[in-house]
Amino acid sequence: MSQEQGSSPRPHVSPEVRVYEVLARFDAYARARGGQDSIFSASRTTPQQEARAFDDLAQAVARLRNAFPDAG
Repeated sequence: MSQEQGSSPRPHVSPEVRVYEVLARFDAYARARGGQDSIFSASRTTPQQEARAFDDLAQAVARLRNAFPDAG
């Protein structure tokens, strides 16, 4: 193979897959957000974990928006 590492184009991901990704990231964020008030120490999350979950959600939303470049 003659392609250099990292030079191959990214595979196309359908908008439907992007929607599922956003839903999964939202679920993870909601669990992290709710985990801060948990009475069970094993279920508690830190503010950093909540922030990371929110950042992941925001990135997933951006990827979904980019799947529809003409909408907006």
